[in-house]
Amino acid sequence: MHLDKFTEKERKKYRRREIIPGLMIWATFIGSISLSFIKPLWVIYFIILFCLYWVLRLFYFVFYNIVSAYMFNKEIKVDWKSKRESLSNWQDYYHLFILPTYSEPYEVLETSLDGILACGYPSDKIIVAISWEERKKEVYDKVEPLIRQKYGDKFFKLLTTLHPDGLVGELKGKGANANWVGWKCKELIDQLGIPYEKIIVSYFDCDTQVHPKYLDYLTYRYSTRPNPTRSSFQPAVLYNNNIWEAPAPMRITAFSTVFWLLAELMRPDRLYTFSSHAISFKALVDVGFWEKDIVTDDSRIFLQCFIHYNGDYEVTPLYIPVSMDTVISEGSMWNGFKNLYKQQRRWGWGVEHFPYMLYHFRKKRDLIPFKTRVKYIWNLAEGMYSWATAPLLLFVLGRLPLYVSGPDVKSTVIAQNAPYVLEFLMTIGMIGILVSAILSIRLLPPRPKQEPKYKWLIMFLQWILLPINIVVFGAIPAAEAQTRLMLGKYLGFFVTPKARK
Repeated sequence: MHLDKFTEKERKKYRRREIIPGLMIWATFIGSISLSFIKPLWVIYFIILFCLYWVLRLFYFVFYNIVSAYMFNKEIKVDWKSKRESLSNWQDYYHLFILPTYSEPYEVLETSLDGILACGYPSDKIIVAISWEERKKEVYDKVEPLIRQKYGDKFFKLLTTLHPDGLVGELKGKGANANWVGWKCKELIDQLGIPYEKIIVSYFDCDTQVHPKYLDYLTYRYSTRPNPTRSSFQPAVLYNNNIWEAPAPMRITAFSTVFWLLAELMRPDRLYTFSSHAISFKALVDVGFWEKDIVTDDSRIFLQCFIHYNGDYEVTPLYIPVSMDTVISEGSMWNGFKNLYKQQRRWGWGVEHFPYMLYHFRKKRDLIPFKTRVKYIWNLAEGMYSWATAPLLLFVLGRLPLYVSGPDVKSTVIAQNAPYVLEFLMTIGMIGILVSAILSIRLLPPRPKQEPKYKWLIMFLQWILLPINIVVFGAIPAAEAQTRLMLGKYLGFFVTPKARK
């Protein structure tokens, strides 16, 4: 659908760019397998060097996680309300929460809205916009009156709307809903006469629960930025609303995502917006709100702004967390695993940004520095490529040449010592898993009373499943997403079911 906006010549060029990521990963897989039989010694050298590279990268990742966790704990202790009130201009700003929703029950939205109120921020400075889908009108009819009854007078304005189904040029998904409610918010804000640059938008999944200091912290960071309309604001995202209830594979995947983002927060120069984040309403109006025909709208909005402002746009890290649900199924555990896989595949569909950047960066080649363009393309391409290939190369394909090589190869020193070298490198890598286990315990919310005390030990020991987890719920769905893009089998938006026991 997204190619319909191009001319025939542009469409062909764009399609060729869509093929590149999938072609790279399949060239790696086929090449590794083929060369294991043809030139096994080459592959053995490659796997050892690749393993060494990933051990070094793991320590780099762990280092940034530790520093980020330190910043996280440090920022939480600050009295941000006093710092916010010390500013002369903080009352000029309004907060707008945009919450697109699909079929989530009242209880999910209730906890999110209660969390906003629990911040203790002046309610006459808070606008909330919730948008349901017309194709789930029965949910709207049931939930909207309850929301209106409880929260209608709790905020400065409460906007509720129903996104029509089947609008031309839309992909059924969150981005289309967000685009719709964004324009509705503009109508309201124009009526109120509030300057766009004075409105801070928190674009949240409807299950997002804010930290009590979130609004004070965000207000302070936004109002003290030299040019806040040229920056998005990315909080630390924790998937721990229901973490104690989730099965171990879901918990590990959730924490893996948390650790990835914590590491990225320490590198704002390579940071994209992800999931729930904040942004200036002026920037949203300037770029026409979220694109309505894509899957990964949460990260695309950063690129829309980055390209619109000719590279003069950045992401400011926030070390106050927001909390969301991890995947849980109300049915069988197997359904939960399928939902988790689909969620990861949807995140892997972020590879759709690769051809988008190539297309728009070429048009902006005289306005965005070459080094900057290369950096962003490389960061995305390398990240998506590694996500899909590294776990499979390390844990599945890495030992293939040792098994299929002939006696002449097996008798060499490198082949005889390769298993010990790989085992040694993997053992060193276990340090990273140990640190991840310790950090995950520190990030857990209080244990619910109904959960047994020994579950703390389970939360620690579950990390032995990490190698399996990053293959099944990491590399494979990422590889599928890139393969689908390569073949033109475009992915629709999968709404991760929200369930709490």
